[in-house]
Amino acid sequence: MSTWSTSADRAREAARSAGSNPYVRRLIEDEELRSSIRAAFDAARNAYGRMSNGKGPYRSLVEDKKVQRDLRTAAEELRDASERLRGKRRRRPFRKLLLAGLIGAGLALVLSEDLRKAVLDRLFGAEEEFEYTSTTSAAPEPAAAD
Repeated sequence: MSTWSTSADRAREAARSAGSNPYVRRLIEDEELRSSIRAAFDAARNAYGRMSNGKGPYRSLVEDKKVQRDLRTAAEELRDASERLRGKRRRRPFRKLLLAGLIGAGLALVLSEDLRKAVLDRLFGAEEEFEYTSTTSAAPEPAAAD
């Protein structure tokens, strides 16, 4: 047997085992997983490019908001990719419920004057009605000369 046939056999076996690997299959089949990995790579590459601009990595990390945003994006995308790769779907019912509640509360405050007054009274205390009385007395009117 020649070296070529053994290398070809090893390559064939590697391709066969990769095809049977559930992680590789998921990577091949799941477009969202690939897009998450691609987005994480792009964000990390952008952050690296901004950190290599001559200011130094520490200063870039601390002062450059774009580097921080890119690193945050890369971390979030990698977390999403990891969860998708393991077969876990991210469910955020609490976030959706919170968002619906905030929108509903905002609309209620906008549309209901009584509710607005009640909320303002709770936050800042009830309005006190008062009557103004002057502490100075009015000057006596001059007597009319007859």
